[in-house]
Amino acid sequence: MRIAITGFPSSGKTTVFNALTGQNVATSAFTTGRAETHTGVVKVPDGRLDKMGELFKPKKFTPATVQYLDLAPVARGEGSGGEALGEKQMAEISNSDALLVVVRGFENAAGAPPEVAADIEAIALEMALADLHKVDGRLERIDKQLLRAPVAEKRGLQLELEALRAVKVVLEEGRPARSITLEPEQEKAIRGFQLLTLKPTMFLVNDGEEQWRAAAGEAPPLGALAEAPQTLAGRLCGQLEMEIAQLPEEDRAGFLADFGVAEPAARRVIALCYELLGRISFFTVGPDECRAWTVRRGTSAQPAAGEIHSDLERGFIRAEVIRWDELLALGSLAEAKRHGKLRLEGKDYIVQDGDIMHVLFSV
Repeated sequence: MRIAITGFPSSGKTTVFNALTGQNVATSAFTTGRAETHTGVVKVPDGRLDKMGELFKPKKFTPATVQYLDLAPVARGEGSGGEALGEKQMAEISNSDALLVVVRGFENAAGAPPEVAADIEAIALEMALADLHKVDGRLERIDKQLLRAPVAEKRGLQLELEALRAVKVVLEEGRPARSITLEPEQEKAIRGFQLLTLKPTMFLVNDGEEQWRAAAGEAPPLGALAEAPQTLAGRLCGQLEMEIAQLPEEDRAGFLADFGVAEPAARRVIALCYELLGRISFFTVGPDECRAWTVRRGTSAQPAAGEIHSDLERGFIRAEVIRWDELLALGSLAEAKRHGKLRLEGKDYIVQDGDIMHVLFSV
């Protein structure tokens, strides 16, 4: 998964990036506009895979990963006249699975208190206005193109026109483009526009320590966005979590206990990302390698096999499947076979979170 991190200037988004990745990027490195993107890859913690590793003691142990991209901030007041982000940042967002928007939850350098609800509304508006600017610009040109386009191209242009008109309606209502369900062909027709509000989005409030303790896990106020699909919100104390992430592993448990933190934000945010994107994990296990694979919830066995290798999808015959906890209880694949616990599933079987799958295929 690729998660693009953005937010208004001085929201502490690079501090959050450091907290999620364990890096130590200078937190004043970004100003609004074009800038280099910071990148960090994080292993997805999964106790189920850890137990498989203990059972098989494999030569190779490969957890799933999440890639975070720390982008330049969104410029306040820019959406109505053009891009809320520069071209490079828009390209990074286009290639990402979701947006993580950091919102200031602490007093700023001038002593101004946080305005979480107002900032969430404002950044959502900036993204919607940036999208609306693109949609309006394209709609002005597409009618003329339809008049002179060859017959072979008209179908695609008509799909694009219908999709953009539908998106324009919800954007003008102040709702994100993901509020409507487009037909697959329509969605494909406008994919190249890189609309910000089509991306699944998580609003992450970066509290100061005082605000974080006062909130005590209270959900951030999403207002009208609470009704939008593929929208989540959470909280963390970025400065505290950054310090935790940069501690040696053996010192973290004591630090967490001292501050009353149940688990590091890195784990909580990954769990939220999986929820936001509707992702699950299945495993392949054995003495050579124990590995986690990430797929969309509802994925059937044949395309899931393709995540392992394209040859497995093309030549798919069937899959041997067992839940991770069943295998752990039995102690080995040999025992699972002896007890008849390895189920044979066909290409249409819907892979479940925690499945262990061995694919049988022909070359």
